[in-house]
Amino acid sequence: MEELQQFQEFKGKVALVTGGTKGIGFGAARRLAQGGCSVVICGSRTDDGEEAASMLRNEQLEVRFKHADVRYSDKVQELIRFTIATYGRLDILVNSAGVQRYGDATETSEFVWDEVLDINLKGMFLTSKYAIPEMRKAGKGAIVNVSSVQAFASQKGVVAYTASKGGINAMTRAMALDHAHEQIRVNVVCPASVDTPMLRWAADQHKGEQTQEEVLASWGNMHPIGRVGTMEEVGELIAFLASDKAGFITGAEYKIDGGMLAALGVHLPE
Repeated sequence: MEELQQFQEFKGKVALVTGGTKGIGFGAARRLAQGGCSVVICGSRTDDGEEAASMLRNEQLEVRFKHADVRYSDKVQELIRFTIATYGRLDILVNSAGVQRYGDATETSEFVWDEVLDINLKGMFLTSKYAIPEMRKAGKGAIVNVSSVQAFASQKGVVAYTASKGGINAMTRAMALDHAHEQIRVNVVCPASVDTPMLRWAADQHKGEQTQEEVLASWGNMHPIGRVGTMEEVGELIAFLASDKAGFITGAEYKIDGGMLAALGVHLPE
């Protein structure tokens, strides 16, 4: 309890974290709740969601789970209604729901393209569409969207994923301008490789004869800092952008990438 009392910058505030049952969303939900925030997490798998919420409540954090598929307007409206019915207001929205799929333009089916864009991009549009009116009632608000370094530069074979992430960054800028006069700030975080269930799934897809840990270590070595990031590190950045300390920040793109995008592929001879 003493540790929790050190962080109370979100006391009295309410947050909704999509994709909050695992990975970066879970890290953000935990950090916000540690700061005194009441948090609703959502996801499309009820078992995972209940387990995540129970885990956080066992840490004496105020967290509730609501099943929701962010691709569908009626489900998102129900999610917002649940948040307001449970806690009475909405101050912070963290859009972290997302999927990764592989394939170039010829390999990617129309179904997969729609799946990725609907979850990764349309989902953020819908949650924002219905959350912003509630933030207006509170007099201000903060939205933090989770994108990727692949909004700036792409690896091969991820055409739908990269398109969705570029769209998130563009949408963030547009929303920040549209709602700045209402004191609703909108920013985006762009992680490189972060140790999450999604990254470990990707490692399993590509490990060949290697172990999952060996693949993660090799991917970590691609970052100048020499390792992959953690969900706690990204959660800390999200919490900062959601806090009043970031009151003059909106429309910003924050890379959290271990130096990946600072590096050129050109190396001097030894």
